[in-house]
Amino acid sequence: MVWQTPRGMSRRHFMQHLAGSSAAVSASLTMGNAIYAHADELKKNWKSAILLWMGGGPSTIDIWDMKPGAPTGGPFKPISTTGDGQICEHMPLMAQQMNHMSIVRSMSTREADHNRGRYYMHTGFVPNPNIEHPSYGSVIAHELMDQRPELEIPPFVSVGGASAGPGFLGMAWSPFSVTSNGRIRNLEMKLDDMRLRQRMEALKTIETGFEKRTRDLPAMEHAKVLKKTFDLMTSEQMEAFRVEKEPQAVKDRYGTDNFGQGCLLARRLVEAGVPFVEVDLGGWDNHNGVHNILQNQKLPQLDNAMSALIEDLAQRELLDDTVVIWMGEFGRTPRINQNAGRDHFARAWSCVVGGGNLKGGLVVGETSSDGSAVETEPYSSEDLMSTVCKGLGISTDKTFTSKNGRPMKIAGGGKIITDLVA
Repeated sequence: MVWQTPRGMSRRHFMQHLAGSSAAVSASLTMGNAIYAHADELKKNWKSAILLWMGGGPSTIDIWDMKPGAPTGGPFKPISTTGDGQICEHMPLMAQQMNHMSIVRSMSTREADHNRGRYYMHTGFVPNPNIEHPSYGSVIAHELMDQRPELEIPPFVSVGGASAGPGFLGMAWSPFSVTSNGRIRNLEMKLDDMRLRQRMEALKTIETGFEKRTRDLPAMEHAKVLKKTFDLMTSEQMEAFRVEKEPQAVKDRYGTDNFGQGCLLARRLVEAGVPFVEVDLGGWDNHNGVHNILQNQKLPQLDNAMSALIEDLAQRELLDDTVVIWMGEFGRTPRINQNAGRDHFARAWSCVVGGGNLKGGLVVGETSSDGSAVETEPYSSEDLMSTVCKGLGISTDKTFTSKNGRPMKIAGGGKIITDLVA
């Protein structure tokens, strides 16, 4: 298992505890059976979010905000969509799904470094050595868990890559990392149920004693993680990770590459009640040969998987309760460099969002004719995620308190993009 944890609990340390704590799925499933017996009733209250994370900084001027005829425009042509705007000719399948999704073309942020931009777009805060901010995934999972107290699998799942951590919310809200085919490493160990339960009871006694003596928050969070691990290993809900059970035609529609299967897994997880899923597609740091890479690699891969996900969610009547976000850490320069690539650019770029209570088919904001500047109201990471929270029915008025006593508003106190609110 690869479970991201904050400082103070390494993967090795966690796995030492886990080594004596595995079980077959045939262990007690009373709670799991109860969930499935009342699934339709429970799902009425389920809200979820799926983040499609484009690591490296995608060239949105070549995908969502094209500038045909401009010196900065590049070789691609725009095509019409089922929404208001045009997108890249190499995204024909997504063009048919844009009535469900809206493009925000006036993103303007201030972090053009990969690590800083990744942190900022995941948390709404610039990195600060004195505080570790929770990722949006951790916050949304935390806020939506009261809708599904019976959920036994992790509420925040990261597929195909590592996400940002839970910060001061604690390790119970860490992203649970799996491969794109749902594989959870080191989970299957050979102990019978009785020996497993004996070891878990012994461990629980030790943990409880330590917690009472120290009254230490990390110790309490540690105990929560161990309990969740045991629940996970004995839960029928683990079936959600078994992407291989999908019909071959469905797997082919999403694409049999890692990102395609990761998007299919995301659909299965939100269908099972997971509040937040992040699916990683890296490889967008295209300082060299950007258009060749986009045309022959990244865009066909993205077009297949993203369009299949949106179409599938809509057909299964899940899209009204699931917000989908497409973004990276920044965009890329309008200027095409001497290596036929584009460089880092945070001043004017695009993201895509839809589902939940958000409007689809819109184009929000506008950039200049060459794509070098935002000409309408600019939007930030905080604004985007405040809008996502609105689309999920999460109040942005709530304030968390960090470990050093500082108040922190959800989504950094950003403003809601009112054009997107239904």
